Amino acid sequence: MSTEKSKKSPSAFRTISEVAEKLDLPAHVLRFWETKFSQVRPIKRGGGRRYYRPEDVELIRHIRSLLYDEGYTIKGVQKLMREGNLKKSHLTPSSSDIGSLEPNNLKSEIQDAIDELRALRAEINSHR
Repeated sequence: MSTEKSKKSPSAFRTISEVAEKLDLPAHVLRFWETKFSQVRPIKRGGGRRYYRPEDVELIRHIRSLLYDEGYTIKGVQKLMREGNLKKSHLTPSSSDIGSLEPNNLKSEIQDAIDELRALRAEINSHR
């Protein structure tokens, strides 16, 4: 299934393990940050399973950069977020993400999502 995960479209939701792997963070750190940063709010489904939207991933990437690369403390990042002093350039989608949302690529994105759902259905059916 790891090859299927790598085929996800940029607009697809991500699990906590996918986000943790992508951002090189332990999953427990992501759960901890949810308690410290009210802006980090993944969607929670049955059994408490977390699903992160692309904008959640970008926000977490920015928080990670502030904490690990720029040396801010958690309280310092909380203050930046509270005061609205975040560098918006870090939170804007990359040109490749924007390109994937253009109308010309919409059909391709929908087809990718359908293919991903079919692969998931096949995997679920194989476990029955």
